[in-house]
Amino acid sequence: MSNRRSRQSSSALRISDNQMIDLVSQLCQLLPEIRERRRSDKVSASKVLQETCNYIRKLHREVDNLSERLSQLLDSVDEDSHEASVIRSLFM
Repeated sequence: MSNRRSRQSSSALRISDNQMIDLVSQLCQLLPEIRERRRSDKVSASKVLQETCNYIRKLHREVDNLSERLSQLLDSVDEDSHEASVIRSLFM
């Protein structure tokens, strides 16, 4: 019984080759590094996944840097000022 259930759930998790191609294509459209290439340049799925990971890491670093800059800015203004209120709203 358990074996049948695991086979059913694993087959439900599988995606078709066409779905995989579509997902990789969607990722390509989101990645600046790949999107800027000529359409004739083929990119492997592994390269797309690698670039996706790199891009996500870069975005995390940017978020961390911006958050740090906002914190510094908040520390430099009067706590009760309108500017402080606007900066605090950016953290939410």
